[in-house]
Amino acid sequence: MTTHSPAPGTSISFALSRNPHGRLVLTLADGVEHVGVLPVRAFPISAPNDGLSLFGTDGHELVWIDHLDQLSAGQRGLVEEELAAREFVPTIERLLHVSSFATPSTWTVQTDRGTVDLVLKAEEDIRKLQGRTRLLITASDGMQYSVPDVTAMDKASRKLLGRFL
Repeated sequence: MTTHSPAPGTSISFALSRNPHGRLVLTLADGVEHVGVLPVRAFPISAPNDGLSLFGTDGHELVWIDHLDQLSAGQRGLVEEELAAREFVPTIERLLHVSSFATPSTWTVQTDRGTVDLVLKAEEDIRKLQGRTRLLITASDGMQYSVPDVTAMDKASRKLLGRFL
């Protein structure tokens, strides 16, 4: 199977659509259709808009996309819808309560998906990303939570979080 990738600065020549069953359909420039393609980010946390593959149902890469900006608005919308359905990383907006400043501890947090209690097993479960203001927190159940910018959080949340950083 040939992987299609454009030269830097050029557009990608394929079409994306949804079939009546809601599955993503990739039509290559040569007219070959692939039903049920899956977009997969190469670097979902550190560079979510850079490096994306479209995989066929057989697990082979069909198209490599260097950056999401290479896609038309319609194509990008379809890819982002598909990714949102597959990726689930709630964003922590506020820390409401921490049971203890020693680990393990139970945190009550307000996320973009609602309030949740999570258990932090160890301080190593808080990873600093991109300039040290972006965090990825892994709860004891394996669920990952994102903090896009610690400095944008309210003072009380920053104070609680600071005890673990």
